[in-house]
Amino acid sequence: MNIGSKMMSMISLLSPQAVVYAFDMVGVVACSVSGTILARSKHFDPLGCILVAMVTAIGGGTVRDLMLARHPLFWMIDMNYLLVITVTSLLFQVFFDISKRIDKMLQLSDAIGLAAFTLIGIKVASSMGANPLIATLMGITTIIVGGMIRDIICNEIPLVLRREIYIVAAMVGAMVYFSLLPVMMSGWLREILTMLTIFCVRMLALHFDWHLPALQRHI
Repeated sequence: MNIGSKMMSMISLLSPQAVVYAFDMVGVVACSVSGTILARSKHFDPLGCILVAMVTAIGGGTVRDLMLARHPLFWMIDMNYLLVITVTSLLFQVFFDISKRIDKMLQLSDAIGLAAFTLIGIKVASSMGANPLIATLMGITTIIVGGMIRDIICNEIPLVLRREIYIVAAMVGAMVYFSLLPVMMSGWLREILTMLTIFCVRMLALHFDWHLPALQRHI
C-alpha cells in the first residue's frame, strides 16, 4: 500500500465531525497568518497583531452563527480557537520577515482561508437545514466578514470591494459541492474537491491577473 492509499484510509476512519473540525482549523491558521502579516506590515504592536488575527479568523464565523441563531458561539465553547490564533500570530511575528514575500504569503494564506471557511460555512448552514442558496451565502459570509474587518482596521480597501475573483471563487466552489452531493463518494473527498476548486480558482485569478469587469455607462 502506497503512502497516498494509507492517508486516504486514515482519513476515512475519521468521523465527519473530526474532518470538518480539521478543515476549520486550517482556515483559522490561514486567516490568522493573513491578519498577522497585514497588521505587522502596518507596524502594529504584538497585541494589535493578535487582535487583527482574531477578528480575521473568527469574525466571519461569529456573524454567520448569529445570523443562523446558532448558540453558543463556537469559539466561546472551544478555547482551542483562541489558543491556535494566538500561538499562530505570535509565531509569525517572531519568525516571519515581513520584508520578504509579504504579498505572496498574504495571497496564499488568504486563498487557503477562503477555501476552508467557505466550505465550513456551507457545512454549518446545511446542517441547520438551510437550502443551497442560503448555505452558499453563509459560506461567503464566513470568509468575507473577517477579511473586511481586518482590512478596515489596517486602513486598506477591503479585498471583496475590489474587482477581485474572490466571492466568485467561493460561489464556484459551492456549485461544485452541491453538484457532487448526489454522487456516491466519501464526504471528505467531496469537501477536499470543493476546497481545491476554490483555492485553484483564486490562485489562477491571481496568477493571470483576472478581474471582474467594471460596469460602465456608454453614451
